[in-house]
Amino acid sequence: MFSRRHEPPPSSNKSFSKSHHKASKSSSSFSKQNGVSKSRHEPRRRPTTATSTNDATMSPSSVLTPSIVTLVVGKEQRIFAAHKDVLCASPWFERTMSGMYMDPASNKRIHLPDEEPEIFSSVLEYLYKGDYYPRLVHNKKRNSWEIEQLDEDARGSLESTVYHHSVDGDILKDTIIYCTAEKYGLEELKRVALRKQGLQSGIQCSTILTSARYAYANTPDTDSKLRAHYLALIIRSRSTFKRSGTMQLEIFNGGTQLFFDLFVALCNHVDDISSAQ
Repeated sequence: MFSRRHEPPPSSNKSFSKSHHKASKSSSSFSKQNGVSKSRHEPRRRPTTATSTNDATMSPSSVLTPSIVTLVVGKEQRIFAAHKDVLCASPWFERTMSGMYMDPASNKRIHLPDEEPEIFSSVLEYLYKGDYYPRLVHNKKRNSWEIEQLDEDARGSLESTVYHHSVDGDILKDTIIYCTAEKYGLEELKRVALRKQGLQSGIQCSTILTSARYAYANTPDTDSKLRAHYLALIIRSRSTFKRSGTMQLEIFNGGTQLFFDLFVALCNHVDDISSAQ
């Protein structure tokens, strides 16, 4: 229900893959004391972090409570409701609401037309619970971070990519969440999203490059984590990229800062190998 799926254009079937990680199964349902609905959205079988419905059917009593803020998200104007105090964990929302609550005529409604509802739902889930579905868990025996182990039904409905209207294609969900957290000033959410996307596997080369371009377009030049993650990912899977021809097509379509950084990173990689020899 959150977002329509979009099949990526035909390209190589080559994909970057790494070993899957396992973790203990855990519950990810939401409690009513957080001021949110337990109802699930179809077709994805996943918990939600806020009430989502159409604007025309929103009950007036649910938006007039002083501590509740209504958020209109995406092109389809999906409605979310969240507590003001929860949203204030974000400096961006705190600044936005400071002026809104000083205006008696304000309807306590924030419009976010450029956000994807599914992504914004994950951001709200993090603000209420400290993580988003599927959860990140720590394996004490291996001393490593892993994605929680899901049952068969949940695993079948889980998607690592999300359609984004700005590129008219699929992007790694954790990358979009990282960039959204950058916008809203949620540093810890950025760390969670970065760690999760490092555990993804089986992603097509074309999706990796689309996600990398999106990351460069939506992070500041001073970002040294998400951008470096993509540079290292492309270098590690360089043989797959070489066979697929995807990188060649990307370069022909026009170079960006991404490709200059990749060139520098590859030169440094070669220098390191030469020094070791």
